[in-house]
Amino acid sequence: MIPTVSASGLSLRYGGTRALDDVSLRLTPGVTGLLGPNGAGKTTLLRVLATAVPADQGAFTVLGHDPATAAGRHEVRRNLGYLPQTPGFHPDFTAFEFVDYVAILKELTDRAARHQEVRRVLECVDLSDVRGKRIKKLSGGMQQRVALAAALVGDPGFLVLDEPTVGLDPEQRMRFRELIAQAGEGRSVLLSTHQTEDVAMLCHRVLVMASGTIRFDGTPAELTARAAGRVWSSTERAPGAKAGWRTGLGTFRNVGDPPPGAELLEPTLEDGYLLTLDGEPAEVAA
Repeated sequence: MIPTVSASGLSLRYGGTRALDDVSLRLTPGVTGLLGPNGAGKTTLLRVLATAVPADQGAFTVLGHDPATAAGRHEVRRNLGYLPQTPGFHPDFTAFEFVDYVAILKELTDRAARHQEVRRVLECVDLSDVRGKRIKKLSGGMQQRVALAAALVGDPGFLVLDEPTVGLDPEQRMRFRELIAQAGEGRSVLLSTHQTEDVAMLCHRVLVMASGTIRFDGTPAELTARAAGRVWSSTERAPGAKAGWRTGLGTFRNVGDPPPGAELLEPTLEDGYLLTLDGEPAEVAA
């Protein structure tokens, strides 16, 4: 399958900190999850791929366009939808006005056609009924849907989502997952998140970043399999466990190297993720 995004050897430093360290990846249509602790380099990678900041070294293409040239960068941005961690709303804009503003930035110059596109993407995220309402009057979940609508303007072939479900309640997150799954039909979506359950439910592929590098690239099932035989139950906290916590049943769920005769448990994607990060510092890069 021809990749939507192909990157090789991306590196970037902020002062003395190496935010990206020789990152290479290929993205194909569908939803790819990007997991990692705070400071792993996830947001930096997304900003580089969104052409918001240039890498110090390496190269990448999006839909065959090379952002190293002015013309290529222009085409990448025309084919890109980007939802940053902080969308930067003007609070007095209505939902329609904000998405229309983004459509203007994407060079949709014909007013009638642009407004038709704005109405289309607001309908896609189920906000047609509140399109005339000021953003500051909308709930957090609705504001995130406005930001997603803006990212969908122009039907981009590559969608970059940075922590889109942070701060949403369970019902809002379920609704947003449905929208992300729909967005991943026929296009590539790169979803950065701390929520392993989002990855388990949405993604056909997962990348794990730490210290500015990609430590795992595979399917959610393959990441889960890393913890096979390494999760066990005990009545007391296991001192040798990499991680352990008391469950609602009063027993402890432990991840690491089980003692002989331990009662093994079925691993989860989170268990595989924790073992992949074993030994990593909590804060490394931006």
